[in-house]
Amino acid sequence: MSNPTTDNHTAEAASQVESAIKNRRSVKPQGYNGKVIESALIDRLIEAANWAPTHGLTEPWRFIIFDGDGIKRFCKDHAELYKAHTDPENFMQASYDKLKNQGDNASHIIAVFSKRGPKSNITELEEICATACAVQNILLTAEALGISSFWSTGGQTLKPAMKQYFQLLPEDQMIGLIYLGYTEQTPAAGRRLTPIEEKVMWYHR
Repeated sequence: MSNPTTDNHTAEAASQVESAIKNRRSVKPQGYNGKVIESALIDRLIEAANWAPTHGLTEPWRFIIFDGDGIKRFCKDHAELYKAHTDPENFMQASYDKLKNQGDNASHIIAVFSKRGPKSNITELEEICATACAVQNILLTAEALGISSFWSTGGQTLKPAMKQYFQLLPEDQMIGLIYLGYTEQTPAAGRRLTPIEEKVMWYHR
């Protein structure tokens, strides 16, 4: 016989998880208000990330965290990377300025990369997927804590220049930059472009 108290607790916990998944929205850092996130909360985000699924316990996720003046320095460096690796005829001052000022209102920026492990039987794709799961853990935990987030792959993030900037090995892979902060913006309503029925195939015995 089921225990009503346990059943109710399980249902409530599941509902909270589903709520974080469905209500999470990307908020671009231009919409942040500059309020600083407590270090203890950043620690909680990283701890959640560390519990992502990982084949063979390779735990490939790695994080480089910027705060304070480190954000300004990184954003300036990112803009300079764009300038240095863009042909003059394709260079856009607006793009440079956007990268330089992207973190002006952010509390933290987390650069995420996948560290290739020594287990050759585990594919690069599996390591990348595991790290992406770690990112999702950060985003969902941020949502639950009332923290705004934006997972960016723009600018030079996924290009060789960024790997060189962080001194990654050739087999390592940048996954993105996570901007974190607080906002007064009202979250946009969620939407999916196609119904779930078009994305699922069932096979019954």
